[in-house]
Amino acid sequence: MRPLTEEETRVMFEKIAKYIGENLQLLVDRPDGTYCFRLHNDRVYYVSEKILKLAANISGDKLVSLGTCFGKFTKTHKFRLHITALDYLAPYAKYKVWIKPGAEQSFLYGNHVLKSGLGRITESTCQYQGVVVYSMADVPLGFGVAAKSTQDCRKVDPMAIVVFHQADIGEYVRHEETLT
Repeated sequence: MRPLTEEETRVMFEKIAKYIGENLQLLVDRPDGTYCFRLHNDRVYYVSEKILKLAANISGDKLVSLGTCFGKFTKTHKFRLHITALDYLAPYAKYKVWIKPGAEQSFLYGNHVLKSGLGRITESTCQYQGVVVYSMADVPLGFGVAAKSTQDCRKVDPMAIVVFHQADIGEYVRHEETLT
């Protein structure tokens, strides 16, 4: 387990900033303690410094996981967010999409959100902006990328894709054996 390099930190923060913007500072400077990001086996973990000090007694090859897995670096050094980061992204999300109850199951099976399943969308959402997907009961279901801006969503046909799927809470069941 090691701290991230400057390049790794920049790539990771750029990806997270697509979803929460300047609220990124709230993840690191929390009132309940200091939290940090650590890299272990190409995965980035979000962990309290108090727990990090306790884990220093465990050797790196025996350590499986520590804290919450935010994502992983691919072999091409791109950062990919995992669904386990949803609980930390959802409260600070700048752009949100609410989907109708009939479209929830489709999204939770890994499909994109269509215009016919769109309930609401945050005003001034730009195209290709990171969004957090909610049910109409304000339960965070996952996150994705807006395929259309808010203005374009009003004009498109009902079968057009408005949100590209990135991750959803159904992955806990679908990828149970590989999710750490």
